[in-house]
This record gives sequence, structure tokens and C-alpha cells, in this order.
Amino acid sequence: MDDTESTTTSADENTGNLCDNPTRDTLAEGLLGLLKPTIDQLDDRVRATRISQLELKQQIDSLNEELQKVREAVNNHPDLDPYVKKLIACKHKVTVVLNVLQASQDRLNEIRRMVNKEKGIRTAVMPELVPQEPEQSTSGVAPDHGSIN
Repeated sequence: MDDTESTTTSADENTGNLCDNPTRDTLAEGLLGLLKPTIDQLDDRVRATRISQLELKQQIDSLNEELQKVREAVNNHPDLDPYVKKLIACKHKVTVVLNVLQASQDRLNEIRRMVNKEKGIRTAVMPELVPQEPEQSTSGVAPDHGSIN
């Protein structure tokens, strides 16, 4: 034999013999039977991945639209600083008034305590001068002896 001649047959030469060889047919069917479920499963997974990617793209687009709306809302917000400053000033004024009222109430309570103490002293010293019944007002309205709180 010559070196240029080959004893192996090429793929072109074997295609004509493919149908004639039952061993090759059986082997091809066996390989196809083994690989087909894996290839089908892989194909299904690729299809599912593409669907998931499309859904993800739609969600990303939706999120992007929402973020654009938020950005527009943030950029278009009114300037609230003057209103906040006014509220702080009002709060300060209310606090000052509350402190004045509290001090006034404390003074009134102290005066009431001193008046009651003085009444007690006068009652002990001069019991005959203290009237036994409440005084009647000429206006028809009873005097208010309630506490001021």
C-alpha cells in the first residue's frame, strides 16, 4: 500500500453505507435516545430562562418608570423651609405663653393658699366674726368658690 492511500473511509463514503449498517443505526438510535431527553430538557430551560428574562426586563422597565416619577416628584417639591420656620416660631410663642400661664396659675394657687391660711387664722382668733351661712349675692348669681386650675 502506498502512504497516500488510506484504509479509513471518510464521512462522505459512510453516508451511503449508513442505512446498510444495522449496528450503526442501533448505535445512532441509542445515542439519540440518551441525548434527546437532556437536549429537550436543556431546550425547555433555555426557553424558560428567556421568558424569565423578558418578565424581568418588563419589571425593570416598570421600576425605571416609577423611579422617574419619584425623581420628578423630588425635583418639583415646593420649598417648605419658610413654612417650617414659621411653625418653629409659632411653637416658640406658644411655649412662652404656656410658661406665662403656668407661672400665673402657680401665683394664683399661692394666693389662694395664703387666703385660706388667713381665713384659718381669723377663724381661730375671732370665731364670732365669721358668718355661718354663705353670703347671698344681690345679683342672684351664687359666688364661685371653686378652684381655678
